[in-house]
Amino acid sequence: MIPLGDTIRSHSKPVVTMLIILANVMVFFYMLTLDEYSQNHFISQYALIPARFRFTAVLTSMFLHGGWWHIIGNMWFLWVYGDNVEDVLGHGKYLVFYLACGVAAALAQYAMSPDSHVPTLGASGAIAGVMGAYLVKFPHSRIKTLIPIFFFWTTLEIPAVLMLAYWFILQFFSGLGSVGHSQVSQGGVAWFAHIGGFVAGMILIATMGTRDRYRRRRDLQW
Repeated sequence: MIPLGDTIRSHSKPVVTMLIILANVMVFFYMLTLDEYSQNHFISQYALIPARFRFTAVLTSMFLHGGWWHIIGNMWFLWVYGDNVEDVLGHGKYLVFYLACGVAAALAQYAMSPDSHVPTLGASGAIAGVMGAYLVKFPHSRIKTLIPIFFFWTTLEIPAVLMLAYWFILQFFSGLGSVGHSQVSQGGVAWFAHIGGFVAGMILIATMGTRDRYRRRRDLQW
């Protein structure tokens, strides 16, 4: 299932979301200019490698991606869900929120594989936090979704609470299934980063508070 957009209109321009996407794309294209040896060195320097943990790498790893589908998928999900979360938090709080979710996601993955020498990279943990926040703030939204049916594709509007709950349950059980197998210690999808980021997003959005004009719009709607 591929989310195409949602039914909630933003009332402000998602400047920070666009800048985050731009930063990720610029780093990715820079990596493409490197030869294989230089690219591996770049990843070893800036990705999070649990066995030689550095907090700076927790931050820089959020802007690295391992391939075209990796970055396209992450940036697409950020674009679909990020504008509304930025709208309710305001630009400054949203940036702090995004980075905090990324840190929580990286620490969750580190906790599950502290001795791993495999680089952890990607924005998916931070974006999972954005999705968790979206679930808390917009559970009644509907997500226009592209769905394959046999050899055809169709679009359906799926309630956000079902879409995001399904996504989280999938991450949770995939994470449990990966314990003791190669995904945790030898690479693969960082399931626990997704789980940690999502939960962090739900908690942070409830504690950071929303900006005044969003609260006024919500009160008028009610």
